Amino acid sequence: MAILRTLLLLPAFAIVGSLSLLIWHGQAQANYAVPANPPRTIVIGIDLSSSNPLVRDAGFAGRVAQRIQPLIANLPPRSRVLLRSFGAYNSAANNALTLDVLIAPKTARAEDMARLIGGVIGGLPKMVREGRVQVQNATNIVPFLMNMSKSVDCRLMPVHVVLATDGVEDSQVANLSRRSATLPAPQSAPFPGCEELMILGIGRGLNSPGDTERLVGEWQFWSQSAGFRRFVGINDW
Repeated sequence: MAILRTLLLLPAFAIVGSLSLLIWHGQAQANYAVPANPPRTIVIGIDLSSSNPLVRDAGFAGRVAQRIQPLIANLPPRSRVLLRSFGAYNSAANNALTLDVLIAPKTARAEDMARLIGGVIGGLPKMVREGRVQVQNATNIVPFLMNMSKSVDCRLMPVHVVLATDGVEDSQVANLSRRSATLPAPQSAPFPGCEELMILGIGRGLNSPGDTERLVGEWQFWSQSAGFRRFVGINDW
């Protein structure tokens, strides 16, 4: 009877063993396919328009730099960092702040790039005072984003776009300083599947909770229409 009972249990042991093997194999594949910290692209846009407090308020510029630095310092190798400035729809006017970096342990360490870019952002008011960077009289946020959408591909790696701006679009697209103005949805989604659009300083300078809430709503709508998975708009922190 003992032998018979053992023979009857053998198929059950085989099934349990197969299930365990499948579960282990599936977990191993999942762990291999989803790295804890995958390479990603960070696009940092600096608004040089005269309405943005970032160009004149050293304290605020320092806080923006401190907010952005950890986003870069934690990047793994093969990540990309693109730093750009915008304001007027004029590429020559925005060449002062342009940087493309591929993170690599020996040539471009993430910590070093974080310090470099943080220093540039924090030092922006001083550079403006010294005439090394010129403020601009327009705020082309949407046109800037449309241009940058051609430089990233969210199918290759996660993409995060961080804008240091008050969010007050002032261009042919819209003039959000008028409370009746709205942002039109893009004709097609330029950032399909991209991770996040973050605006640091949204509503700054307007000193109105109502205007800040209005701007957050406008950019929430635009970011979803553009294909971003989420939007974060921060006025103060």
